[in-house]
Amino acid sequence: MSEHGFHVHGPHDHEIEHATQGAHGDHDGHGSDDLGGIGGRNMTNQIALFTAVISTAGAIFSYMGGLTQANAMIDKNNSQISTTKAGDQWNFYQSKSSKQNLSELALELIGTGDKKDFYKKEVDRYKGEKAEIMLAAKKLEDEAEDWDKKSEQQMHQHHRWAEATTLIQVSIALAAIALLTRKKSLEWGMVGVGAAGVIVGILAALHI
Repeated sequence: MSEHGFHVHGPHDHEIEHATQGAHGDHDGHGSDDLGGIGGRNMTNQIALFTAVISTAGAIFSYMGGLTQANAMIDKNNSQISTTKAGDQWNFYQSKSSKQNLSELALELIGTGDKKDFYKKEVDRYKGEKAEIMLAAKKLEDEAEDWDKKSEQQMHQHHRWAEATTLIQVSIALAAIALLTRKKSLEWGMVGVGAAGVIVGILAALHI
């Protein structure tokens, strides 16, 4: 998959154009049509109209697939940023813990005097700072988790758009083959696969 999403148009589009031109030639008496003149014209017109509509849907699905993939990458990047910031906060927390331990040790070693009051205040200060740092770290961890969930949702939706686009591409290929072979079964096949692609696209739009 490319970073720009799935491309609906491909070599089979040229086949459709060529087959359509060939069909017009048949109607002018320069070729043969298993379905007959009027029947062949109807089939060609139906397939041409179907291909135009389904190609438009495929282009939209392709764009949405690329968009959701980009959004998923952005959300994942935001998650990593929040995780890194949370790690920095926990390192800061450990630093305050070390200073608190030293102040508590000094408090134990000093019997009385102003120094004891000083270290007692230091211990209390470090405890308060640690509590604030812990809250900030947990908040950043929660943010990272939320970004991860959003990224997963975007990727799920991206896969839906990719499935829909693939079905549309298969439907267009069947349309080209139907024009070349003049088989009604292939025409029904292209309609069925195209309808399945549209349904999957609707599921993607509904985040299902």
